[in-house]
This record gives sequence, structure tokens and C-alpha cells, in this order.
Amino acid sequence: MAQVDQAAPVATSDTGGLRRDVGLIGLMWASVGSIIGSGWLYGAHDAVIQAGPSAIISWVIGSVAIVLLALVHAELGGMFPVAGGTARYPHYAFGGLAGMSFGWFSWLQAATVAPIEVEAMIGYAGHWSWAQHFQNADKTLTPSGLVVAVLLMAVFVGVNFFGVRALAHTNSAATWWKIAVPLGAIFVVAVGNFHPANFHSEGFAPFGAKGVLAAISTSGIIFALLGFEQAIQLAGESRNPKRDLPRATLGSVAIGAVIYMLLQVVFIGALPHSSFAHGWAHLAFKGDSGPWAGIATLVGLGWLAGVLYLDAIVSPGGTGLIYTTATSRVSYGLAKNGYAPKVFARTDARGVPWFGLIMSFVTGVICFLPFPSWHKLVGFITSASVLMYAGAPLAYGVFADKLPHRERPYRLPFGKVLSPLSFVVANLIIYWAGWDTLWRLGLAIVLGYVLLGGYALYAHKKNLPDAPRMDFRAAQWLPAYLVGIGLISWQGGFGGQGHIGLWWDILVITAFSVGIYYWAKATASTSERIERDIEEVVVTEAPAH
Repeated sequence: MAQVDQAAPVATSDTGGLRRDVGLIGLMWASVGSIIGSGWLYGAHDAVIQAGPSAIISWVIGSVAIVLLALVHAELGGMFPVAGGTARYPHYAFGGLAGMSFGWFSWLQAATVAPIEVEAMIGYAGHWSWAQHFQNADKTLTPSGLVVAVLLMAVFVGVNFFGVRALAHTNSAATWWKIAVPLGAIFVVAVGNFHPANFHSEGFAPFGAKGVLAAISTSGIIFALLGFEQAIQLAGESRNPKRDLPRATLGSVAIGAVIYMLLQVVFIGALPHSSFAHGWAHLAFKGDSGPWAGIATLVGLGWLAGVLYLDAIVSPGGTGLIYTTATSRVSYGLAKNGYAPKVFARTDARGVPWFGLIMSFVTGVICFLPFPSWHKLVGFITSASVLMYAGAPLAYGVFADKLPHRERPYRLPFGKVLSPLSFVVANLIIYWAGWDTLWRLGLAIVLGYVLLGGYALYAHKKNLPDAPRMDFRAAQWLPAYLVGIGLISWQGGFGGQGHIGLWWDILVITAFSVGIYYWAKATASTSERIERDIEEVVVTEAPAH
């Protein structure tokens, strides 16, 4: 169970403050609970359809990419233990416009995860006759399914209203289950049901390198590995953030990556040859709408299938629960930086940012309308998440140059090399998601500028004391970055015009990313400005002694 101190101090602030109640296990389990959600139930199946057995390589590449990003976040999380950290690092480094932008990316990805987990729960529940009328034949929600989805979102919000202490207990219990079930499935299915010939009988990489790369972003691989940042988002509620945040971040990635790669290997090895005899793109077997439960049934493990159908409620439910928490904490961070109305930073007697929770519920319900199925939302969330992650390497480069003597509980080895590399990798993942996903993400980004930019104009017009400072000079690279990545995707071979061929597109993305990285470093805020912005927040949210 999560370690909770009954005498934990309350952070002092003008809004009542967040309670520092969460220990190392609570932080790590928040991240692990987010990483192991609906992704394990669908990821191996969708990846093998896109890449064949070479999906294993896709998982390795995806894991390395997430590890690079997590390493950068681990150092930043220890340096700046504040709530909603991913929304704040770019603010410190580049001022208001960049902070507002990456804050919106952070909120956008967090707010859309709970709805996708609800859709996964409803999808697997269709195994039972009483729940079959919740989805149409194309896996989209029916009117009755929409009602159930809204009720499940309400449950997520209701649990969060009991405070982070209750959440830590609830999520910790669910996460033990979420780790045990996939590990048990790996062992039980592999024993007596593993066919090595499956890895080469129809070709190891039938769709070539393009299939391997596309699977990383569009089949749910990166989506499955997302979530390590949840410990960072809860930094403002950690009892010992400088010690625990790096450990929780890196530990959760290691656990998740190992489990997912083992799941992919066993899934491929357990399939009967008849299920992919017409090619991996046409993989089909009875019960494949719930892939792992279907495999268990095929190999005569009906009891395991029953456990997996139950897990299909618990695993996505636990992930949806913690992302509901994250959404309210990111909006809390946006309000503290002056990008959103102060009502988002108000907390109740339990230290819960109540208005942010209500808005996370409203947003989740709205998401069910344009994205009424699990598969329709995966690529969008992947791109929004990685775009959010991309702000950390940029901020890291600035802090390495301008805050060299600031305390770092965890110091990234070879940081000046790994930081730009992680930014390149993030942009490759975004690019591989494809143009069809990225133009939709572009519309969401424009909406964010309308909402947050509109509030900024209102705050300045009313001369509010916390009106955000935009700092256009420090963020002059940002429009070029967002438009540039979109143009490359439009002209590229992953759903675009195909004018930039495979491998050349990787070279173009790499050169573009390196250029943006050093441009951002050259125009960043001054050391004095960065120190002042950090102290305004870190001192305010420091735990009471």
C-alpha cells in the first residue's frame, strides 16, 4: 500500500494548498498504474497487425524513446518539485507563451486519457451479454453505452474528491492487481503454448521498416508506455520529492517496458498459425475483440480468460482514475502560472482542486462524442502526449546552461547529448503518428490558443495582478516548431503527400529538431528571470515545517 503519513504537513498558499501525503511507493504506483492500463489489453494485437513479429523491435524502439524522455524528466522533477511539473518547465525556461502552449498540450493529453480508458472498459465488458448493447458493431458507443461512460467518468471524479490520501490507497491496491495479472498471463499462456515458428513462418518483418516505425505511434505502443509523468504531476503532494521523484519516474518506466515486451513476445508465440495464415495484416481469431482473453480461450485456459475480462475493468479503471487526478493538477499548475482563471487553483478542505476535477469530468464527457471508440483516440493521445514531453528536453538544455549550480538530486549522465537526442526522438514519434492524426491535433492546439489566449487578453485588459507575461521573444521558435512539424508530416510518407521518402524523412526531422533545439536555447529567458519565476512558485508551494 502507499505510504501515507498521518501527520503530513499542509503546503501553505493563498488557495489552501496541496497536501504532501504521498511517499515513494505512492508516486511510483501512480506512474505504473498509468502505464499499465488498456494499452496492455490491445497493444500487442494492434502492433503485430501493423508490423508482424517485428513489432518486438517497435516495442524496443518505443521503450528506448520513453526512457530517454523519462531520464530528462527525472532530473527536472528533482530540481523543481511542483504540482503539474510538465506544464511548468517550459514556462520557467521560455516564459509565458511557451509555458501556456506546453501547459495546454499537457492538459489536453491528460484530459483525454480517462475517456479512452472508459471506452476500453466498456469494450471488454461486451463479453457479457448484459453489456453487449453498450457498443455498436463498429465498437462505437450506443446511447446506453454513452450513459454508462458518463457514469464511469463520474466515479473517477468522485473517488478523487476524497483527496490524494484516499486516491493513493485506491490506486496502489489496483496497481498491485494490474501488475500481477499481465505477469501471470505471460507465464501461464507461454507454458505449453509457445510456437517459435510464428516469428518467421510468414516473415519476421512483412511490412518492412515503415511498418516497424508506424507501429510505434499508431498501434498503441507509445500510448501503452505513457504515464511515467504522473509522479511528476504529483510532485506538489510528495513528502520527499527530491529523493523520490527520480526513483519513481525511472522505476515505473523499467517495470512497464519489461512487462510490455514480454507480453508482445508471448502473444506472437501463442497464436495458432491459422489466425495469421492469410498474412499478419489479416490476423483474426475468435474473441479477438478482446485479444488476450481471446487467446486464453483459444488455448483452453477459460479460467484465465475470466480473470482477464475482470482485469479489463480494473486496469483501465485504475488508469482513468489517476489521469483524472492528473488533469486537475495540470489545470492547477496552469492557474498558478496565470494562464487559467484562479478558480482552477482553489482547493477544498482535503486539498483537492475541486473545479479542475469538475472540468475534467465535463471534458471527458465531451470526448465521447467525436472519439466514440478506443482505437479512434489512441493516435491523438499519443501525439498530444509526446508533444507535451518535448518541452522537457528544451527546458533541460536551458537549465543546464543557465542554472549550472542549482541542486540536482538526480543528474542525467551525458545530459547535453541525451537532451537534444530525446527531443529528436519525440519529434520522430509525433511524425510517425501520421498526417491524419496531426491535422486534428493542430485544430486542438488552435482551440487551446483561443481559450488560454483569450483569458490572457482578459487578464491584461482587467489589469489582474497575475496576468501572464507572454515573452514572445523567448518563444519566437515555437510557431516555427509547430508549423514546421506539421508541414513535414503533410509532405511525408506517413499519411501525407509522400514527397519525402523513408529515411530521408528521418534525416529531415533530425535536422529540423536540432535546429529548433539550439534556436530555443539561444532565445531563452535570462538566468535572473528564470530564478525569479522558479522562486515565485517553489517557495509558495514548499511544504510547511
